[in-house]
Amino acid sequence: MNLDNYDLEDLIKTAYRSELDSEKTYTKIADSVENGLLKDKLMFLAEEEKKHQNFIKKIYNLRFPEKKLTPAEKQVIPFPKIEFTDEDIPLSKILKQAMDAENFAQSFYQKLSKRFDDNDIKNMLQYFADMEKGHFKILENEKESMEKFEQADVYWHMVHAGP
Repeated sequence: MNLDNYDLEDLIKTAYRSELDSEKTYTKIADSVENGLLKDKLMFLAEEEKKHQNFIKKIYNLRFPEKKLTPAEKQVIPFPKIEFTDEDIPLSKILKQAMDAENFAQSFYQKLSKRFDDNDIKNMLQYFADMEKGHFKILENEKESMEKFEQADVYWHMVHAGP
């Protein structure tokens, strides 16, 4: 992913939109699960996205003090979507989509950091990239656990047939 050909303001607005969408998505997933530990982890991720939103606002205000930040209507770099409109989609597949989004965000923030000369902003965006990697790991662990749970719920034909 090369961000050099994109307007910096559009990239910041895209990042802001992504963080807003991620917060809503993690909250929605958390509201749909019954497992208390998983719910807590998803709400933790939603809160992390709020923190990212606040920092992105600060970056925008420093760069464009005469303007008010609004989320991008259309992201110049489309982030992977987390879709789960079908009630029958396994939770592990939803978590995999979230992992893909976190992995993409990590790469995005790493590359976005190179667009700034200000070391504080550059370092914070690189820290964001590291945080996204941590979010990926949280989701990966939960996905692996969920796959084991889902596997146990699978009906195996002839499993109870005996000699």
